[in-house]
Amino acid sequence: MTAASRRLTAALEGCSVDVLSYLSRRVGHDDAPDLLGEAMVVAWRRVDDLPDDPERARMWLFGLARGVLLNHRRGERRRWALADRIRSYVVREDTVAPAADHGADVRDAITRLDPDLRELVELVHWERMSLAEAAEVVGISSSTARGRYQRAKAELRAALGATVR
Repeated sequence: MTAASRRLTAALEGCSVDVLSYLSRRVGHDDAPDLLGEAMVVAWRRVDDLPDDPERARMWLFGLARGVLLNHRRGERRRWALADRIRSYVVREDTVAPAADHGADVRDAITRLDPDLRELVELVHWERMSLAEAAEVVGISSSTARGRYQRAKAELRAALGATVR
């Protein structure tokens, strides 16, 4: 172990509780340990930059933790902005959400299908793929997919007791 590694270990042992408290007050107890871990990784990568003075080393670690915190906050803002953009495409003002149990019988019938049949139905109807595209995703030929899809439709008709086209 190098001298810098020993100094970093001592600095981390001496102030990791304080850095964790610093992070907890800013992001909460759930995210703080992860951010502390990220700060430690950064510290180990930059171990050669560690100041010799123990108090300067402590401040250096807090600075690294602050940088990790700022990166975390930027990432959160980007995720929220992305979620807002996605919501603007998905939710339209004229769209009314169906009741929570709407389609439950159909979803139930689909979950009871054999997994291979269920995957095709989900890809075609939920992911809006063509049967040929679904076949490619699943890794089967188009003709095999057509046969399985027909079997799935027949099983769904029987399960739902209605004519499904």
